Amino acid sequence: MRFNPSSRTRTGNSRGRAQAGFTLAEVLAALLFMAIVIPVAMQGLHIATRAGVVSVRKMDAARIADRLLTESIIMTNWVQSFQSGVVEENGRTYPWSISSELWIQMQTNQPVDLASGMGVIAGSQPLVNQSTANQITMNLLTVEVNYFVQEEKYTVRLSTLVNPETAQ
Repeated sequence: MRFNPSSRTRTGNSRGRAQAGFTLAEVLAALLFMAIVIPVAMQGLHIATRAGVVSVRKMDAARIADRLLTESIIMTNWVQSFQSGVVEENGRTYPWSISSELWIQMQTNQPVDLASGMGVIAGSQPLVNQSTANQITMNLLTVEVNYFVQEEKYTVRLSTLVNPETAQ
């Protein structure tokens, strides 16, 4: 409710003009609204900023992982079962590890048509029977690069298959 100064005379104000202003209830309502909206807006900005930082660091970690994987294949040092180290780039550290393990064909293969013994799945990837799978020797080479954003750990993992016969 507003005070209407034209209906009463004030002491000290002989001109009788109305004064514009907000009531206490309006000011409190505005403060309450700002108390609700400002923290929500700040949280939204915090999440957006964090997502941007995570995406940039993830891109850097993926590039580092790709480089390490390529170097390891070319230098054939993936024959060792485990390697690790740290890459420092743009003032940030990226701990990494490379592991190599025997890859078993039948764990990733689809069931084979019993009549033919061979089959084809989507993308023309051949299916092999057990005797053929036993002749294939491949290693699964995996690179993991870790990075931290606001003290939370994230990991980028890249894998590929390598033939141990080509490493010699």
